[in-house]
Parts: sequence; C-alpha cells; structure tokens
Amino acid sequence: MEQLDFLMENLQEFGRRASDFLPKLLLAIAVLLAGWLLARLVRLIARKALRAVNFHVLTARAGVDSLLERSGVQLDASGLLAILAYWTVILGSLLIAFNGVGLTDVADALGRVIAFIPKAFIAVLILAFGAYFARFAGESVAAYCRSVEIRDAGLLGKLVRGAVLVFVVLIALDQADLGGVVLALALAFGLGGRRRAAALLEHWWPTARRPTQ
Repeated sequence: MEQLDFLMENLQEFGRRASDFLPKLLLAIAVLLAGWLLARLVRLIARKALRAVNFHVLTARAGVDSLLERSGVQLDASGLLAILAYWTVILGSLLIAFNGVGLTDVADALGRVIAFIPKAFIAVLILAFGAYFARFAGESVAAYCRSVEIRDAGLLGKLVRGAVLVFVVLIALDQADLGGVVLALALAFGLGGRRRAAALLEHWWPTARRPTQ
C-alpha cells in the first residue's frame, strides 16, 4: 500500500510539472515558428535593400565577390549579409525560446553568439567599402605615376592597393574582436614585407656607388 501511495505521489508530481512545462513548450515552439517566418522575411528584405542601393555592384568592382567565390562561398557579399540578418533573427528566437523553458545556460551561450553577429556584419561592410577604396587608390596612384613617367607605375598601384587592403582587413578583424589574428598579421606583414620593400626601393632608386680611388 505504501509503495502504491508513493507511486501515486510521483505520478501526481510529474503531472503537475508536465502541466507547468507544456504551455512553456508550446509557447517556445510558437516563438520558433514565428522567428523562422520573420527570419525569411528579413533575409528577403535585406537582400532586396542591398541590391536596391547597388551594394552588389560595389562588392563586385572591389573584388569581394570574386574572393568569396575563390574561398568556396556560394554567396556574394549581399547574400552573406542577408544570411547574417537571417541567423540573427533565428538565434534571437532560440534565445527567447530557451529562456522561456528555463534553459538559461544555453540561452547565455546563444547570447554571446548573437552579440558577435553585428560585429561580423560591420566587418563585412568595412571589407566591402575598404576593398573598393583600395582599388580606387591603387588605380589613382598608377594613373598618376604613368602621367609623370615613373617606372613600374602598375606595380606601384598594386602595392598601394595591397597596403590599403591589408590595413582594411586588420580593421575588420579588430572590429570582429579577433585581436590575436590582427597582431599576427601585423607582425607577418611588417617582418615579411621589409626585405621586399628594401629590394623595390633599391630597384627604383639605386644606391649611389662609391667613387673608385
């Protein structure tokens, strides 16, 4: 008899917990469904808005889209930003759902991921506009060097474009809080480019030879 009473008490306790948890679960499912629909809408709006302002033209001219293609990414920069917007909404919905059912640890982890997405979004924008400016700067330097008949005008233009692009990449990585990567790239660029820069300077402006005695 005592075992039966104990079993009934456990069943009643389970029923009470289930009755408390079930509405939360149903609400979480509803939040996830609404979030998924909203995320699809946000992705569509973001893609159309970026194309309306010809952002895809800018990234194509800057070489960002070709870089993504060579990296194996099956999206252009506009599509990548739209996907980031999509996952922001999806993860936000998951955050609300997990908080609703009491999974606060998982929600905290998702919160940290969501906090990173806007930084990644801004980093992509920095890369897009920075790469476009790098191309413009390189072409301007090359055109000027040709006009004043400086040797290796094309090479100088490429060097300027590369230098600006490296600087832009470092800013983008710093924006994404990848400080260690920024430091490593800065050191590699500084140490690795020193000999190359010295060789080019010697090529353009040879050191005067000492007079023979």
